[in-house]
Amino acid sequence: MKETPVNKIMENTLEKMREMVDVSTIIGEPMTTGGVTLIPVSKVSYGFTSGGTDLPSKSNAELFGGGGGGGITITPVAFIVIENGKTRLMQINNYTSSADRAISMIPELVDRVTELLKADKKDAPAEETASE
Repeated sequence: MKETPVNKIMENTLEKMREMVDVSTIIGEPMTTGGVTLIPVSKVSYGFTSGGTDLPSKSNAELFGGGGGGGITITPVAFIVIENGKTRLMQINNYTSSADRAISMIPELVDRVTELLKADKKDAPAEETASE
């Protein structure tokens, strides 16, 4: 691929954006207070653009004009709460769809199924003894 001024503009724009956002921006550092661990979760949206053109010249010199830019929005959306060995997701803003609501219920559902399975295992030996 030929290296052009537009490529250089794009590379510089993307590199600056990479410097600003990393994985810890989306899933934040855990905070522990009073036996409860909170992990912030954010939504990151970004966009960028660049462009350029070769300008006409009366001399043999190549003239180029161009520019680029980008923007990032970081929005806190939830906290992962870990308390007494249980994990749940607390959303900050309202659910935007049924899928959001279903996804937010997964940790609680896993906890409940685990509790049911533990309860079944505890009850199983007692039932066998009673039937004999």
